[in-house]
Amino acid sequence: MNFLEIAQKRRSLRSYDPTPVEPEKLNYVLECARLAPSWKNGQCWRFIVVKDQSLREALADTLTDDNPGRKVLVQAPLAIVLCGVPSESEVWENKDYMMLDAGLAMEHLILAATEQGLGTCWEGWFSEEKARKVLNVPDEVRVVAITPLGYANQVRNPRPRKSIEEIVFKGKWGEVE
Repeated sequence: MNFLEIAQKRRSLRSYDPTPVEPEKLNYVLECARLAPSWKNGQCWRFIVVKDQSLREALADTLTDDNPGRKVLVQAPLAIVLCGVPSESEVWENKDYMMLDAGLAMEHLILAATEQGLGTCWEGWFSEEKARKVLNVPDEVRVVAITPLGYANQVRNPRPRKSIEEIVFKGKWGEVE
């Protein structure tokens, strides 16, 4: 698959097969995440791989009650929790580069998982404080996102996307020619 095919194939999956993820595939997606770019090369991200069923259940309980991701975190064979270390990044002109950098690393992970035939679903609708307690994350570290990781138990069709003409300006804001 080329990059465009990977980007087109990626979906947020909400049903997983219990088949374990092979260690080499897990290591591959984590290595891809490690290589993401970051503000001043701070590499402020950390990943927690959660395989233990009871820990994944406790993690699922950190999601809001109406979040469909609750069952997914328990169903998938593992979850990956993205953390960010603010002291290894900066806020500059009101831009929080820790969040951006952590997001870039997670996107690398998600796209690499797609390439490897694995599914993910970025979860951000959870209690950070509860997740921090479940995983013993220090107070000075942010819990940014969670994703299940595993083999899909469903096929999801592409969601509509805006056209290039709707999102790209040429020269200045609002200019299309």
